[in-house]
Amino acid sequence: MIKLYGFPRSRSTRVVWMLEELGVDYEFEKIELMQGAGQTEAYLKIHADGKVPAIDDDGFVLTESAAIVTYLGDKYPEANLVPKPQTKDRAMYDEWCFFILTELEQPLWTVGKHTFVFPEDKRVPEILDIAYWEFKKACKALEKNLSGKEFAMGEEFSAVDILLAHTFRWADAFGVPTGSEVLDSYRDRICARASFEKVVAREVLVG
Repeated sequence: MIKLYGFPRSRSTRVVWMLEELGVDYEFEKIELMQGAGQTEAYLKIHADGKVPAIDDDGFVLTESAAIVTYLGDKYPEANLVPKPQTKDRAMYDEWCFFILTELEQPLWTVGKHTFVFPEDKRVPEILDIAYWEFKKACKALEKNLSGKEFAMGEEFSAVDILLAHTFRWADAFGVPTGSEVLDSYRDRICARASFEKVVAREVLVG
């Protein structure tokens, strides 16, 4: 059974969502990040940076949310959540993933770090304006790419939609609007899936 090390409403939510979409059994071990559990000697052997998520799949340990959901999609290809390797669709999938992580999430996480994550003496308020600007710029590009589409990759739900919708939920939680009805509607539509309801219930269960 796959073991997921995570924390509610963090990047590990993406992995929970993927596992629920796949319908596979997994164990969720909550890492109490707010209490320093990520920095224990035992956990640092699993994740060298002390963050979440991490998975242990029969001794194979993997970190980074996008890498994990992609690995799981390849492990369970019958679900069709990740395109087959060495195809044009896979190249497009990779393009989406890299854009989400580097262009969309990066400025959003900068906002998070400099408003509530970092200790106050490490925050740089002056960086926020440029982070908001970068996020809005990424959103404008996404609006063009998502207009008229049901899902990011076209007609089928994929792991890209998990990464993208979750990032938009983070934006909402951080108080950073997308400024786009197209993106907000997309987020709400994807998060209305039954699998996401299971994600919320699972995270409530683990506290």
